[in-house]
Amino acid sequence: MNMLERVDAVERRSLHDELADRLRGLITGGTLKPGEKVPEKELCERFGVSRTPLREALKVLASEGMVTLTPNRGASVSSLTMKDLEDVFPVMGALEALAGEIACQEITDREIARIRRIHEEMVEHYEDGDLGSYFRRNREIHEAILDATRNATLQTTYRTLSARIMTARYMANMTTERWAQAVAEHEDILVALEARDGPWLSRLLKEHLAHKLETVKDWLGTEAVDA
Repeated sequence: MNMLERVDAVERRSLHDELADRLRGLITGGTLKPGEKVPEKELCERFGVSRTPLREALKVLASEGMVTLTPNRGASVSSLTMKDLEDVFPVMGALEALAGEIACQEITDREIARIRRIHEEMVEHYEDGDLGSYFRRNREIHEAILDATRNATLQTTYRTLSARIMTARYMANMTTERWAQAVAEHEDILVALEARDGPWLSRLLKEHLAHKLETVKDWLGTEAVDA
């Protein structure tokens, strides 16, 4: 009986983890927008699940700062303010810079080769004008550099902060010029990583995030006007 209970527990955990991933995708993909109420009934029907695992998944996202849970009102996608951006982005920039420096000391040839493959796929999506797929590959590159640090404390701290502004970071509208600049910056990031030049990669990652902050602030200002 105990064995059966342990198996069931793993299955339930896997289900709400999968739902959390699906919900993150809806939020970062812009389907669920900042400030919008999460339509629980509709999502349960869409994913073919009951409300219990969905609400467990929402609790996970709430702990990450992606959604806000309000008693008797349910969940809504967390809103962002200029203050949120100005508080979080500089800290994330410092963490990314540190990650770049450590990664250059720890990363393997195989990991670099994988990042190059992801980068090439990202560039293909850029050339196709596929923004959603571009952002998914973009995120994978930053995550792979972070993973290469082998530093659990840095990874946890970074991901906790990143979750708070993930929607804005990856889905803020970019001009054609800014998108081209971002791709060029990623080319330099890859070259620095392949050279294992920690100080250079550190500086590039910090500048890259600073440029993203400007893009996000412009996007957030436009969203406020449109609202």
